[in-house]
Amino acid sequence: MTRFLDLVHPAAGTALLSQWLTGTSERSRTAADAVTAEWAAAGKPAGRLAQHVFVSADGTGLLFYAQWTSDAQHLAWARAHRAGTVSRVDALVPGIERPGLERTRLHRSVVHDAERPSGALVVGAMAADAVADTVAPAPGLLAAHIHLTPDGGRAIVVAEWADAASHEAAAPFGHRFKRYTLHASLVDVGH
Repeated sequence: MTRFLDLVHPAAGTALLSQWLTGTSERSRTAADAVTAEWAAAGKPAGRLAQHVFVSADGTGLLFYAQWTSDAQHLAWARAHRAGTVSRVDALVPGIERPGLERTRLHRSVVHDAERPSGALVVGAMAADAVADTVAPAPGLLAAHIHLTPDGGRAIVVAEWADAASHEAAAPFGHRFKRYTLHASLVDVGH
C-alpha cells in the first residue's frame, strides 16, 4: 500500500478530510469511481494540489483527503462547482450521507518505521490534547500523521499500521478509528 507521506503535498496550505457514508461496498465503489471521474473532467482548479479517495475496509463509506493551497481557493471552487459535482454523483448513488468537512493542516508526522509497507490506513478524530497516546510506539504502528483543525482543538490522526491485526491488537485504537484503503488519487502538480 502507498505510504501516506507519499500523498502529502508540501505546498498544501490546507488539508480537507471528509467522509461519505454509502452503506455498501458496491455503492462505495460506484461513488468513488464517479467522483474520481468528476475530478478528472474538471481539469485543474486553481489552488487544488491533490485529491485522494479511500474506501473503508468494511465497504460502508469513503474518506476524501484533499490538499489545496488555501481555504480561500477551495471555497471559491466549492461555491462554483461543488453542487454540480455532488448532484451528478448523487444521481448514480442516491442517499449518500455526508457528516461534514474537516478543514485541517498537517501539524506533524511521527514515523516509527519508514521502510515497512503500510498494510492498514486508520483514521480518527479526537481532542488535540489526547494525541500523544496515538503516536507512542506500538507493535505494528508505522507512523501517525496529526492534522489539527484551525482552532487547534481537534486532531484528525491518519495512522499507518503494518496490518489490520496490529491495529486491532493495539488498544485503544480499535474503537475510535476506522480503516481505509486508497482507491484513487488525482495529483495536479508534482511534489
